[in-house]
Amino acid sequence: MFTRIREDIKSVFDRDPAARNSFEVLTTYPGLHAVWFHRLSHKLWTWRWYWLARFISTISRWFTGVEIHPGARIGRRFFIDHGMGVVIGETAEIGDDVTIYHGVTLGGTSWDGGKRHPTLKNGVVIGAGAKVLGPIEVGENARIGSNAVVVKAVPANTTVMGIPARVASSPQDREAVKRREEIAKEYGFDAYAISADNPDPVATAMGRMLDHVHVLDQKVSDLCKAINELGGDVCEKLPEVELDDVDFINAEQAASQRRQTKKQE
Repeated sequence: MFTRIREDIKSVFDRDPAARNSFEVLTTYPGLHAVWFHRLSHKLWTWRWYWLARFISTISRWFTGVEIHPGARIGRRFFIDHGMGVVIGETAEIGDDVTIYHGVTLGGTSWDGGKRHPTLKNGVVIGAGAKVLGPIEVGENARIGSNAVVVKAVPANTTVMGIPARVASSPQDREAVKRREEIAKEYGFDAYAISADNPDPVATAMGRMLDHVHVLDQKVSDLCKAINELGGDVCEKLPEVELDDVDFINAEQAASQRRQTKKQE
């Protein structure tokens, strides 16, 4: 028991820069207290002492503001930051190293028995106010944005946000960003601000334009190759794209430098 408590306290230092010392964490973090109360109530639940388990979980809610059903299964190093308003349903399953913030609900969408609450795999992070509803699975290391409403499964290593939640960033998106940056460098401007999870509509439009340019380049290359195989002589040298607007070039370079400086800081 004491080993698990030390492990929980250490996980707070890993995820909350406001934590200053172990005594402070031990005595003033209601999210930790709620987890410790739950371990006791869950043990009683597995022994079929249902009323006593529910009573202890109710006492925990009074003291911490966190409501965790005794039937929920929770892994190691689970951290609830701030805690107030968190609700975790009976059939919820939470893996190791999961972090959730205040106002999160792991709820159900049906009054039927059986599995009706979410399953969170290892390393999931859920932002404040998010609602994850139904017997869905949130994959390992997934991220759920604040106030999102998630009603469909979330793949591993994916970020979702919005109502209803939609994918904002995935491993495939990161590959697309890398490809866009290479194309942007080829055409002479900085694409540092273009990213798959950037909500800026202008950046999104530019990213899609770069994807389109990439496809066109591939098509032109295939056509040139086919014509040359038939005896033609085309596409030996393509004209370079030149920007004649000196003010635009200078402004773009200055913006690029500012972004690089901010990134280094």
